[in-house]
Amino acid sequence: MNKKGLLLVFSGPSGVGKGTVLKEYLKAHPNTAFSVSATTRSPREGEVHGRHYFFLSHEEFQSLIEKKGFLEHAQFAGNHYGTPRKAVEESLEKGIDVVLEIEVQGALQVKNQNPDAVLVFVMPPSFEELHRRLAGRGTEDAATVERRLSNAAREMEAAKQYDYIIVNQTVEEAASQLEQIVCAAKHTAGYLNEFIEEVEDDAKTCCK
Repeated sequence: MNKKGLLLVFSGPSGVGKGTVLKEYLKAHPNTAFSVSATTRSPREGEVHGRHYFFLSHEEFQSLIEKKGFLEHAQFAGNHYGTPRKAVEESLEKGIDVVLEIEVQGALQVKNQNPDAVLVFVMPPSFEELHRRLAGRGTEDAATVERRLSNAAREMEAAKQYDYIIVNQTVEEAASQLEQIVCAAKHTAGYLNEFIEEVEDDAKTCCK
């Protein structure tokens, strides 16, 4: 009914499992496009240009900013990150849903530019559980875990500005909730506005 795709913005603190939930959702919805971000940081071992990130120089990134080539962009730890606009808009115009997995700052930028975007924030069952998950990964020292927890507390303050909240008890349940959210979003009057107007025009023609 609506010929355009849905723009879905997915956020959550480090350690909450948002990437795993999203991977489970995308596995069941292979026609949904996952937006690849651009960054000025160097590739890590195993990362592939165009699949994990678009790795750009600072000059290339700045040029895209000046050309309004990003839906959103931000700076973290001395490097720039952003969502290339062209690929996202082309997919949406083709009727393909697009998912952005980005930080709070970028998500709110996207919402300001695209009021129809659906913002979903993933929460842990409790802050204690988030602490357990971060510490349980065993890949970071205690100071890094504490820093991530501090960042998580700040990020979760923005959750009230999102459209939907998912509490990640289990990956399967959270992915199912995301599926329900997408379904609900596609049945709002705003998303179906074009279809509603088409039916209204047909009604006017029939009733003449």
